Amino acid sequence: MRWRGLAPDVLLAVSGIALDLLMSGKAGGPSAEWRVPLFATLVGAPMGLVRHRPVSVSLFLVGVLVYTDQIGSFTSNTAQILLCVALGATGYRRGWPVTLAVVAVGALATGLNIADPGIAFTRNAWFYSVGIALLPALVGRYLRGPAGRLEAPEITPDVLLAGAGVAVAVLGTWPYWHTGSQPAWVIGSFFVGAGLALGVARRLPAVVFAVEGTLLLSAHQFIPEATATIQVTLLMAVGVFAMRVASWFWNLVAYVTASSLAAMVVINGHENVTALRVVLLLVVVATPIAIGRYAGARQSAAEAERLRVRESERLAIAQLHAGQLAERERIAREVHDIVAHHVGAMVLRAAAARYAAPDGPVADALADIKETGHQVLEDLRGLLDLLRDPGSDGVLLADPADVVTESAERMSAAGLVVDLHLDPALSEAPLVARASAARIVQEGLTNVLKHAGPGTTVRVGVVAGEDELVVEVANGRPPTVREPLPSSGQGLAGMRERAKALGGTLTAGPDGGGWRLAVTLPYPHPHPQPHPQTKVTT
Repeated sequence: MRWRGLAPDVLLAVSGIALDLLMSGKAGGPSAEWRVPLFATLVGAPMGLVRHRPVSVSLFLVGVLVYTDQIGSFTSNTAQILLCVALGATGYRRGWPVTLAVVAVGALATGLNIADPGIAFTRNAWFYSVGIALLPALVGRYLRGPAGRLEAPEITPDVLLAGAGVAVAVLGTWPYWHTGSQPAWVIGSFFVGAGLALGVARRLPAVVFAVEGTLLLSAHQFIPEATATIQVTLLMAVGVFAMRVASWFWNLVAYVTASSLAAMVVINGHENVTALRVVLLLVVVATPIAIGRYAGARQSAAEAERLRVRESERLAIAQLHAGQLAERERIAREVHDIVAHHVGAMVLRAAAARYAAPDGPVADALADIKETGHQVLEDLRGLLDLLRDPGSDGVLLADPADVVTESAERMSAAGLVVDLHLDPALSEAPLVARASAARIVQEGLTNVLKHAGPGTTVRVGVVAGEDELVVEVANGRPPTVREPLPSSGQGLAGMRERAKALGGTLTAGPDGGGWRLAVTLPYPHPHPQPHPQTKVTT
C-alpha cells in the first residue's frame, strides 16, 4: 500500500479543520459562532496540499498566523501547530536553501505570535522562535536521508503509527490545552509531537521510547490530567521497541523502565500500594512487549521464508542450468560421433589416395585434405572437452595467432594471395576475443576461396586497439568469373553470432568489385603502449 491519490490529502485537510474546531470551540471567546468554522476551514483546508506544495502552504499559514494573532483569534494556536507540520513537510520535500528560507519566515511569524504587547523581545525568546520553526524542518530533512530508512522503505506502518498517536494524544488531552500556564499552541504542539514521534518509532525505537518517557514525566509535572493519555503513547512505543529489538535483555530493560515510569505516575504517595495494583501495572506494561515480540517473531519468520524461497529459486535455476549443460554435452557427443565418423572416413580415403596418386598438385591437395581432417578432429575433441567442463579456462589447442597464420598459409597453398597483418600487441587481448578473431579469419578466408576462387588477392588484418580487437578480411576483384563452390549459407551468420556474443559488430558487403568483412570485438584493456605493426606477406 502506498500513500498516493486524493485520500491522504483529504484526511490531512479534515484533520487540520477538526484540530482548530477542537481548540477554538473549547476556548470560546468574543468571536462569533459563524467565525469558528470559517477560520477552521481557512487554517485547516490548505493542509490537503501540504504533501505537494509544502512551501506555499507554509507561507500561507505564516500569513494566517500573523493575521489571527493580530485580531486575537484562538485560531492562531492551530496555525502555529500546523505551521510546524508544514515546515517538516518542506524539509522532507525541498532542498536546504528553500527549507532555510521558509524556516526564517516561519521563525519571524512565530516570534510575532510569542511576543506580548509592550514587553521587550529577549534573546531567549528569539532562540525559542527559531527553534520552534527549525526543529520540524530538521526532522523532515532527517527522514529524507538514508539514515532514516528501513531495509524495506514502506511508510504505511509509520503513517498509521503517527496517525494513531496523534489521534490518541489530541482526543485525550485537548480539553486541558487552555488550563496550563503556557499558550494553548505550545501545549498542543507538545501533545501532537508526542503522537507524531511514533511515526519514527520503527526507525529509532530506543530514541522514541526515551522521548515518550520524558514527555510522560513532563506531563505529570505540568499537566497531570493528561498523563493517562501520554501513558498510552508510551506503551505504544514500548510495543514497537519490542517488535524491532530482538534482544530479551534490552526488552527487559525497557520493561523495567516503563514499569517504573508508570508507577511514578499512577501510584501517588498518599495511595496505598497493594499487590493487586502492582500486578495490574506489571501486566499492563508486559502486554505491549508480548504483542511486539510476537509481531517481531512473525516478521523474522516471514523474512526467513522469503530467504528460503529465494534460495529454492536459485537452486532450481542451478538445477535447470545443470540439466541444460548435460543436454548440451549429450548433443555435443552425438555431433562429435557423426562428424568424426564422416571426417575420419574422408581422411582415410584421402590418405589412401595420396599414396596411390603421383607427386604433383593432386597429391598436395590430398595431403592438405588429410591434415585439415586431422585438425578438424582435434578441434572437435577440444570443443567436446570444453562442453564437458564449463568451468575450465577454455585454453585452445593452438594459439589464436598461430591459427590465423596457419589458415593464411593453407589458403595460400590453395591459390589465394594472402597479405596478412598481425598486431604484436595481439597477445595482450583476452583469449576469448583472440580465439573468436581467429575463427572469423578462418571463415572469412574460406568464403573468399569459395566465392572468389584461386588467384584472388586477400588482405587480412588483426589489430588490438585500446579497448577493442579489429578484424578485417578484404579481397579484390576475382581474376576470372567462376562458378562458386557449394555453401551452406551459415558462415556469415555464425560470424555475426560470434561478434554479438562478445558485444561486437560485424559489417560485410561489396567493396570496389570485391568483398570486405570487418568485425569489432570490444574488451576491457589496460591501455598498453602502442607497438609498431609488423607485416607478414605469404
